[in-house]
Amino acid sequence: MLKRFLRSTHSSVTFAALLIGIASLLSRLMGVIRDRLLSGTFGASRDLDIYYAAFRVPDLVYNLVVGGVITAAFIPVFTQYLGRHASPDDGVGEEASKLADALISALGLLLVVGGLAGVLLAPWFVPKITPGFNEADAYRVTQLTRLMFLSPFFLGLSNVYGGILQTKRRFAVYALAPILYNVGIIGGTLLLAPRYGIMGPTVGVIAGSFLHLSVQMYAAWRAGYRWSLSRDIAHAGVRKIGRLTLPRLVSLGAAQANLLILTSIASTLGAGSISVFTLANNLQLFPTGIIGVSFAVAAFPAISELAAQHKKEEFGLALARTVKNILFLIIPATVGILLLRAQIVRVVLGTGRFDWGDTIATADALAFFGVSLFAQALWPLLARACFALGDAMSPLWAVIAGVAIERLAAWQLVQHGFSTPGLALAFSIGSIFTTVWVWSSLRHAVGRSLGEAGIIKSAALTSVAALFMAGAMQGAKIVIAGMVDMRTGAGIFTQGLGAGVIGIAVFASAAFIMGSEEARSVVAMYSRRFAPAPVPEVHVEDGSIGA
Repeated sequence: MLKRFLRSTHSSVTFAALLIGIASLLSRLMGVIRDRLLSGTFGASRDLDIYYAAFRVPDLVYNLVVGGVITAAFIPVFTQYLGRHASPDDGVGEEASKLADALISALGLLLVVGGLAGVLLAPWFVPKITPGFNEADAYRVTQLTRLMFLSPFFLGLSNVYGGILQTKRRFAVYALAPILYNVGIIGGTLLLAPRYGIMGPTVGVIAGSFLHLSVQMYAAWRAGYRWSLSRDIAHAGVRKIGRLTLPRLVSLGAAQANLLILTSIASTLGAGSISVFTLANNLQLFPTGIIGVSFAVAAFPAISELAAQHKKEEFGLALARTVKNILFLIIPATVGILLLRAQIVRVVLGTGRFDWGDTIATADALAFFGVSLFAQALWPLLARACFALGDAMSPLWAVIAGVAIERLAAWQLVQHGFSTPGLALAFSIGSIFTTVWVWSSLRHAVGRSLGEAGIIKSAALTSVAALFMAGAMQGAKIVIAGMVDMRTGAGIFTQGLGAGVIGIAVFASAAFIMGSEEARSVVAMYSRRFAPAPVPEVHVEDGSIGA
């Protein structure tokens, strides 16, 4: 069973996205448990602020390395070395192995040097990203930051192995790795936090990142790749990856710097503000991670092949089809988050020291994050589409301009008393702007329509179905509230679950009745996957069995 799981391949983008989405759902649920444990143990407090602040710079390093190298360059280049028509079961091949060896060797060296630099420079940069902290709190952030610099090393190498698995269409283990990462943090919180405080989940981060690497390394080994130390870190493929990566590194650096800026602003808004912003952000990443990232990861190898073969018409059709699928799922998810935000926050985080005031502040921030869910869900796909075409500059300029707009909006909103929810709204404004920019760039690069008419028609049908969903959910909330005790967690959970289930049922029915292609394709896919196998026909004459 384990061997079959490790070797399973998936050529259908929709089914691969479904698989990744299910695993991502499990990972996000583990993330919900993680955040609930953290919020219940520490509350929206300075301790939790310190933990999240310590994440920022190591997370910046991780996102630069993983997002820059893997997303922008490694998969398209590795695909070329692997061979366009290679079977998923053919192994990796000598040339592709040499490229992977060289990249892992070079990347490992870079991460070690970067980690050591981060450890040495932490006392200098920590006070700059937490200006609202006193000297003692800044010192604690420094100590945790130094420990967390181990995680980018493990996660950076892990995602090279993940890139190999994606290229080989082995999405199962790639999707499993984030679950193990969250298991590590949960274990650290449960086992170590009672005795060591916030140091417990910090150790859990390191353990989880090691598990993330271990499972993908083993799966890549099963897929036919064995790493060996390479002295050729200037390999031609590595140099090509480097050239493609540089603009992506700058754009990711700008996006991550923006999070540092928002963290810095939040540190001046009072104890718990960083925690509220981060917890709300984690909740809104639930649907964007499950939907947007899943489809983007599943579609990337296919659109990379179409781009490499210069099939621009097929490229545009594949992109439009994936965009419609994403919007079909993210629009109702947005409605659900906006209408059930208080129930979601209270049920997920409302335990222990996380009180009603923390719930309201987090729910308000979540509502403003929700405004841009469609843009955040589309961004991973659109950015990858640019990279597949060899265009890393368009996402770069989009992010730089979006960060500037977001920074201006954040300053204005906080000045007018919006506090932490204002930071979330500024984030949404910047996200929408960058997504619109990169879509325009893709249309220009392809030189033809990207199926906007079909996308608009599909989104309109989805939106109408979502309006029916909103009405049903709002009515269900009122009815259920009169049947349960809303002063208890069980009552709030029952109201949210009941309204959510009714809303989803209404949305799915309305979309199917109105003739949504996406709704019907989902039904058809499930029908094909789970239909009973045909009974073999027995030929009496010779006793043979035919299909």
